[in-house]
Amino acid sequence: MPGTADGSAPEALLVAAHARGLTIGVAESLTGGLVCDSLVAVPGASRTLRGGVVAYATDVKRSVLGVDGDLLAEVGPVHAEVARQMATGAARVLGASLGLATTGVAGPGPQDGVAAGTVVVAAVLADGRHVVHEHRCEGGRAAVRVAAGSAVIAAALELLDQTR
Repeated sequence: MPGTADGSAPEALLVAAHARGLTIGVAESLTGGLVCDSLVAVPGASRTLRGGVVAYATDVKRSVLGVDGDLLAEVGPVHAEVARQMATGAARVLGASLGLATTGVAGPGPQDGVAAGTVVVAAVLADGRHVVHEHRCEGGRAAVRVAAGSAVIAAALELLDQTR
C-alpha cells in the first residue's frame, strides 16, 4: 500500500492523525477486524488508535454504533449513509476524533440484492467533515476484504489531506 517510505498506508494514517492530534476509532463489518489489525501492526499505534467495533450483524450497527434503524430498514447495511453513520458511531463509542467504517458484501454471492464485491467506506472527523466512497472490488472473499481495508485507509488519508 502507498503511504510512507516503506509503503505502509496504515503507518501513514497513524502518523498523519497523530501529527494533527487526532485519535482513531474503527467500525468494521465485512473486514471483521482487518483494519484495526493493520493499524495495530504499526509500532506506536497506541498513541493514536482508540479501538474498533466489529459490527458484522445489522442490528449491531444500530444498537452499538447508533445507525438509524429506519435507514437500515429502508436501504440495508450497504449504503453510503450507513457507512457515514457507522464511522460517526465508532468515533462516539470509542471517544475518537476520527471515525472509520467499512460495510459491504465480501461474497461469495450477493446479499440482500447487493452484489458481492460491493464495498462502502467512510472516514468522519468530529466536526462532521467526511469522505465516503463506494467501490466494486474484484476477486474472492479474502481479496474483497483486503481491498475494503485498503480503501478505508485511503479514504481517511484523503480526508486528512483535505483538512490541511
